[in-house]
Amino acid sequence: MTLRGGEALPSGPFESSHRSLQSGLRDWIEAQTGHPVGYLEQLYTFADKDRDPRSEEVTSSQRISISYLGLVREQDAPGARRPTWRSWYRYFPWEDHRGDHSPKELPLITGRLAAWAKGDALKIQRVDYLFGLNGKPWNEELVLQRYELMYEAGLVDTPEFGAPMAGDNRRILATGISRLRAKIKYSPVVFELLPESFTLLQLQRTVEALSGLHLHKPNFRRQIDQQELVEETGEMSSGTSGRPARLFRYRPAILEARMLSGVRLPLSRP
Repeated sequence: MTLRGGEALPSGPFESSHRSLQSGLRDWIEAQTGHPVGYLEQLYTFADKDRDPRSEEVTSSQRISISYLGLVREQDAPGARRPTWRSWYRYFPWEDHRGDHSPKELPLITGRLAAWAKGDALKIQRVDYLFGLNGKPWNEELVLQRYELMYEAGLVDTPEFGAPMAGDNRRILATGISRLRAKIKYSPVVFELLPESFTLLQLQRTVEALSGLHLHKPNFRRQIDQQELVEETGEMSSGTSGRPARLFRYRPAILEARMLSGVRLPLSRP
């Protein structure tokens, strides 16, 4: 959920009228977008002096931003307060591995990074580890580390490598994606983005969109059954071009019994 045509994330200064940092953030988001925020957690504090290398403004004070990860459902906002919804793969196209092949940007990026490394063994090792090269597995959680490596190599402002954002908003977004991709493996936050009732295919597609990975359908459904996270509503989906499917809902009571730990995503192997 972005502002200014996809250029910036919702934000605002902490003011004396705000009871807490979190309440201040909720007020700013609703004022700027018309959307109330559901799930919210503090993410990271950004205080680097060179946070916006394109800014020519020189001040005697240092701006500190406290970022949050918040989840909202995409819906119409009242009045003129309309955010711009953008896929985060618009900003990080190399992170989308849901197809049968790696993203088309990946070979060009890794080629540029190889030229940047100039035979330096440590730099080559970092590139291999972060981008899954030379036998290293792709780790979908390392979004921020990949972005920071590309920043170090001077590639983040290259037009074919993702849309720009104001200041360091893109770095903040990368941090949020990293956190969310890790969190969906041990916490049921994905249900914050789903309607009250949903099909198992909707659930799988949502997890795939967040992780950027194509999941193995039978293994995914077996995993959902084993974890007892959802239950049938007794109703069937309607209004779709395909066959009606059973509708499910999340079982929040499961959290009273146990917390998820060490969940692996059931990938589909080519």
